[in-house]
Amino acid sequence: MNKLYLFFAFLIFINLSTFAQKSDSKISREDYLKTYKDIAIAEMKRSGIPASITLSQGMLESDNGNSSLAKKAKNHFGIKCHNSWEGEKFIQDDDTKDECFRKYKNDEESFKDHTDFLVNGSRYKFLFDSKSVDYKEWAEGLKKAGYATNPKYPEMLIKIIEDNELYKFDDKDAAKNIQLANIDNVYLSSGNREIFLTNRIKCIKVRQGDTFFKISKELDIMLWQLYKYNDLDKDSKLSIGQTLYIQPKRSKAEAKFETHTVAQGETMQTISQLYGVKLKKLYKKNNLAVGAEIKVGDVVNLRSRKM
Repeated sequence: MNKLYLFFAFLIFINLSTFAQKSDSKISREDYLKTYKDIAIAEMKRSGIPASITLSQGMLESDNGNSSLAKKAKNHFGIKCHNSWEGEKFIQDDDTKDECFRKYKNDEESFKDHTDFLVNGSRYKFLFDSKSVDYKEWAEGLKKAGYATNPKYPEMLIKIIEDNELYKFDDKDAAKNIQLANIDNVYLSSGNREIFLTNRIKCIKVRQGDTFFKISKELDIMLWQLYKYNDLDKDSKLSIGQTLYIQPKRSKAEAKFETHTVAQGETMQTISQLYGVKLKKLYKKNNLAVGAEIKVGDVVNLRSRKM
């Protein structure tokens, strides 16, 4: 009986040891490439960012998917929360203690957000304006824009790209098909839905048959967020062609828009939507009570407060 017990105990020990080894085994760079190259290529076609850059950044920032941030938060690019992040958060020490990082539902979401983070960031705009898919230019440009603090960051990316021949995945024509010359007219395709950028905020145009519920499901956004981001209530109606923000609006308009002269039929809400400025902030800048009416010819401040 004791021998039989010892035999089964030995088998259990062997199985547990094998399981532990598998659990502790690190993802190789080769496996990382096989797993994520198709996502990187898809993101390149969506945005013009060279797949080699996306892959090399993912490999470097996540230690080929082995970092705690990649494993626990599905964050492959070390992107921190920043003020605009509305999703889940993951706290861990980095440059300082208890820093806030973005947490994703899956790995693909991390890759997509990496694309959006670069496309929507004004400091990276020059990279898209150049229409370049040269990985060396992108590596240098990311450092110049402040993506990483390590002065060797470009060299590290380039080495990963060249050692693993990641440049083979770059499409030389990818950037030519992306309209990024005017930040107000940028659009990215998300399935069958065009997503525009106004004041560097994602928004859509309402289409035939759209409802708040349908849009929230399609774009994976909560109904309350859709109402809040657009300063609307639950009784609001949609109209075809209406602008609908899927991210929080900003506190002020872009630098080139200081004021707006009210035209026939305009309200503070429509002006708020036109420039991507939060409605309450707009009232405050113009020393108006929330709900106050404006008339044709009034000049509405979009950036600074009226004196």
